Amino acid sequence: MGRSRNKKPLYEDVEITDVGAEGKAIGRVDDVVVFVPHAIPGDVVDVQVTKKRKRYREGRVVQYKQYSDDRVEAFCEHFGVCGGCKWQYLPYEKQLFYKQKQVADQLSRIGKVELPGISPILGSEKTTFYRNKLEFTFSNKRWLTQHEIETSGDIEQNDALGFHVPGVFSKVVDIEKCWLQPDPSNSIRNAIKEYAKKHGLEFFDIKEQKGLLRNLIIRTSTTGELMVIVSFFREEKQKREGLMQMLADNFPEITSLMYVINQKGNDTILDQDIIVFRGNDYIFEEMEGLKFKIGPKSFYQTNSEQAYELYKVTRDFAQLTGNEVVYDLYTGTGTIANFVAHSAKKVIGIEYVPEAIDDAKLNSNVNNISNTGFYAGDMKKVLDDAFIKEHGSPDVIITDPPRAGMDAGVIETIVNAAPQRIVYVSCNPATQARDLEMLDARYRVVKVQPVDMFPHTHHVENIVLLLKR
Repeated sequence: MGRSRNKKPLYEDVEITDVGAEGKAIGRVDDVVVFVPHAIPGDVVDVQVTKKRKRYREGRVVQYKQYSDDRVEAFCEHFGVCGGCKWQYLPYEKQLFYKQKQVADQLSRIGKVELPGISPILGSEKTTFYRNKLEFTFSNKRWLTQHEIETSGDIEQNDALGFHVPGVFSKVVDIEKCWLQPDPSNSIRNAIKEYAKKHGLEFFDIKEQKGLLRNLIIRTSTTGELMVIVSFFREEKQKREGLMQMLADNFPEITSLMYVINQKGNDTILDQDIIVFRGNDYIFEEMEGLKFKIGPKSFYQTNSEQAYELYKVTRDFAQLTGNEVVYDLYTGTGTIANFVAHSAKKVIGIEYVPEAIDDAKLNSNVNNISNTGFYAGDMKKVLDDAFIKEHGSPDVIITDPPRAGMDAGVIETIVNAAPQRIVYVSCNPATQARDLEMLDARYRVVKVQPVDMFPHTHHVENIVLLLKR
């Protein structure tokens, strides 16, 4: 292919053969790997290269020459523009296959540790309407499709309430129906949008940092309780009360209706005062008779029913008999700690975020659990010899870190604590694999269980049991 040094090539008739990191499809051209979004194994495509690296290329599909026999039609009208649910064109059983393969590949390639047979991935019974929390953004810069640009001339209606376009922070896809969260999520969002347009409430300008309506958070629970939080950029009492009263009047099923005035440069509300308009400042989730109180700032797994499966495996891997001291690292709001507490002698939860520890203590109190203790701070500093002497040496450590995994200092702390068993719950098998390699000198992997929490995405949770050598 005669190409100048700087011009990025067009590859023709590239056969997609696999799925790799971040869910991108893989093809090969002259033994060079090409990563391509929006394609699946079996597709034959023309690819415009967008990035050239020494060992690989990244590109985009400019033409499909042949579709894979596995390809199915996407069910969401926003597919391909909205950043979520990127695997809709894969049958669910194929999604599970590639997630299982992802876990196996990353643990073996990155971790380089001896592995047992990996248990079949636990699929989600629900593949749509499975999330209990969604956050939507108001914007006066609606994302326009190429068709709209070419056919509509002047676009009069430019407001949107939906999700950010990947890679374009100032543009938002206007969502009519989202398949991720059960009713009345779509009805509430569309009612707010209709009311706002009818009454002239300004949608936020993300670049200029002006406007009235900023964000919308909707949280549901398996108990039937419902939380709605509307984020305003500034206080305009009459307009704010009008919108909130409309929600109260039209959606009596909302048990926790709140708002926040957020004038910061970012959307996070964890450091803001959230005010109750009607109802409670919390909802409850339930699991095996345990109640978990969820406030507007609380973290809780976003797939409630599949979280139960995840926690059951975690408890099984811990092999508790009632006599063990368990340390739960990155305990968050203490969900796992409280879930396993009745099977252990004592559970100690440690977390960086003090507000989360407050929630964890509250959840123990709500459930009359008396054998837990929760502590906030840097794990490397909290878990010193004096702490272990005070609370007892851990027989089992459960760790559920964020996507970045555990840093070397935390791993050293775990090794020094010398538990007999480690149960490592991860939302990122790649960083989990890296951490397993660092633990390998003292601990061996004996069980691996992937769990699918997020159908139609490439994300996969993985649970590993390690035994002391």
